[in-house]
Amino acid sequence: MRLTLIAFCLGVWWLQQQAMLPPARWLWLLPLLLSALWLPVFSRPVFEFFRRLAVLSLCVALGFAWAAWRADARLAERLPAHWQGVDIALVGVIADLPHANARGERFVLDVEQVVTPDAPALQRVQLTRYWPRDAVNFETRMRAGERWHLTVRMKMPYGTSNPHGFDLEAWMLERGINASGYVRETPTPHRLAAQAATPAAWIAATRASVRERIFATLGDAPYAGVIAALVVGDQRSIPHSQWRAFTRTGVNHLLSISGLHVTMIAALAGWLVASVWRRLPRHAERLPARQAGLVAAVLAALAYALLAGFQVPAQRTLFMLIVLALAFWGRREPRPFTALIVALFVVLLVDPWAVLSAGFWLSFGAMAAILWVSFGRVALPDTLRGWATVQWAVTLALAPVLFLLFQQVSLISPLANAVAIPLVSWLVTPLALLGVLSPPLWQVAAWLMAWLGAGLAWAGSLPLAVATLPAPGGWAVALALAGTAWMLLPRGFPLRVLGLALWLPLLFPLRDAIAPDYFRAEAIDVGQGTAVLIRTANHTLLYDTGAAFADSDSGERIIVPYLRAAGIGRLSGLVISHDDSDHSGGMRSVLRDISTGWLLHGLPGDSPLLDGAPPARQCTRGQRWNWDGVQFEILNPLPPAYAESRRRDNDYSCVLRVSNARHSMLLTGDGERRTELELLESGQLTPVSVLFAGHHGSRTSSIPEFVAATRPGLIVFTLGHRNRYGHPHPHVVARFRKIDARMLRSDSGGMIRLDFGEAGVQASQYRPTYRRYWQAEFLQP
Repeated sequence: MRLTLIAFCLGVWWLQQQAMLPPARWLWLLPLLLSALWLPVFSRPVFEFFRRLAVLSLCVALGFAWAAWRADARLAERLPAHWQGVDIALVGVIADLPHANARGERFVLDVEQVVTPDAPALQRVQLTRYWPRDAVNFETRMRAGERWHLTVRMKMPYGTSNPHGFDLEAWMLERGINASGYVRETPTPHRLAAQAATPAAWIAATRASVRERIFATLGDAPYAGVIAALVVGDQRSIPHSQWRAFTRTGVNHLLSISGLHVTMIAALAGWLVASVWRRLPRHAERLPARQAGLVAAVLAALAYALLAGFQVPAQRTLFMLIVLALAFWGRREPRPFTALIVALFVVLLVDPWAVLSAGFWLSFGAMAAILWVSFGRVALPDTLRGWATVQWAVTLALAPVLFLLFQQVSLISPLANAVAIPLVSWLVTPLALLGVLSPPLWQVAAWLMAWLGAGLAWAGSLPLAVATLPAPGGWAVALALAGTAWMLLPRGFPLRVLGLALWLPLLFPLRDAIAPDYFRAEAIDVGQGTAVLIRTANHTLLYDTGAAFADSDSGERIIVPYLRAAGIGRLSGLVISHDDSDHSGGMRSVLRDISTGWLLHGLPGDSPLLDGAPPARQCTRGQRWNWDGVQFEILNPLPPAYAESRRRDNDYSCVLRVSNARHSMLLTGDGERRTELELLESGQLTPVSVLFAGHHGSRTSSIPEFVAATRPGLIVFTLGHRNRYGHPHPHVVARFRKIDARMLRSDSGGMIRLDFGEAGVQASQYRPTYRRYWQAEFLQP
């Protein structure tokens, strides 16, 4: 049974790796595979082996077909492309806790009715309602569980696309979100009901009410967000600085609704009910106290999981508890591994896209490691030694997965968890939940978290708190996991230490070397903004850092994770072209997380971004340096330009040319007509191999004279999907078409890699190369 369930889950995972959904005609193969069920049990081992292999193949095919059918149905619910940017009137219920930031509030709407005639039938959409410019009227705030009539303007799910980056489209697919967009204030949004009469709305409203009570009670207490996260699963309420400390110390799993919390609540409820039930003879005669406790434990786990948003760790634990409860109910011997596999099967049956989330792998991986070292052993260790063994097993087992997903592992995680797990699971969480009945207990829980948080912040600031590695290949992770399983075998197995040898490909990965005299440029997809990574044999330069957002920036979300995945722990230099948010927005995060040698910039001399920066100078024409046979030159602006008060910010852009003996690349930032005329007058312009279109392809740049002087063979547009500026402008595209230049766009191609080598300029795009079936396709110009 266990192998068949695992095979089904493997089929589900296999479907999620496909670039396209399989045609429906392949489903006719299933009846053929079903014939394996009618094969008799063979006495000969060889025949029996092939019979079992056929059954497992059938289970893989069933899992694949199930996930494909669910995916086809989910994709059919998406907003059609021709309805993007069109006003649509909807009636729906706010299904989740709205998240507010400096620009507005974001929420998920379960659509009940599409009012606009002939508009597509949508099920669930994610919307943002922007604050009015004068002030925010509290009475117009959106609350979970309310029914609203809204006019919205939406687009298909679409996100940035980079190696080892966050896949927004997969995230939205898993949550059933058919489109994203914003609320139109004309006509005025209208609240139809303070609470819709549906179970989902009641749960959402209850969660919102509890969250409001938490913040009303704790006020501006530093760890009020943590209490909200533990009670109602609102992890977005935790400030970034605290999340950073929790992540660096490896305790972030405790500050979400982890399986440990659900198990603890279930065990406490089961014990209390069973203890009371034994003192009620009439009830105990009808239903034994043990079974009453099992029912209470499952109901408590279900209630807590629903209150917390029914996240994957809570689902996994709930399904495991149900399986174990059924085993105890029938007086059977519970088998924890069987329960884990059944929980895995049920999770993927309900949510085939769970395999795309990091929480799925970490949650099931941690539980598997705990069971591997805790059950089936002849001699059980004492409590302290058993606790240390479990901590060591979980840390070792999850390290390869963490390196694959995040390229970093907390080295102090075992010690931090040794303190945090008892405190959070047995004190903070129970007090936080009991605070729903007695709010003063939230004050006690917040005080305990403040004490723990201070220690974690100190530990997380230690230089060696975190180990980082380049993103490993899947085979290296598989070998490391096999080595971990071997090392964690019971005492007495021979040569367990040899399991470390299987870790060597993970710890010492092969590097993609760049030969001297050649270079590589990677236009990281940061949406509407610019970030170009330039690498030579021994040096690395980052040109611009993308945009800043309301609650984060491109540096933290996109650039730093990619640098870690690429094995870049230090930048030789950083160039910030000019003082514009979509070019300098991620600068602080990059400098905070990545060691940087020096900074060249087009910022004002008194810019606050320069506080705490490495040795910095303003870009001026004539600056040049040579790295590994590759020439770097700053072509503009002239030194007197920084004294010109009437000069536009875009025309302060640092113009950088990178070249070797055969090829050259030109980056002009947001330089407009004036910048390009100055370059033409300087006599420095020569034909280039690659040009990054100025100002993302705006009509204020790429004037005909400049295009004629540079005559690039390849143009790169760095821009956001359906950006509000209309970049690139059709006139600019026409100019480049006129010279037969090849054009690549980051909005449709994702990260663009350019290798300037012996074979010429080799260009590749991440999104088309590593495409998945849920990604929308858009034509390039």
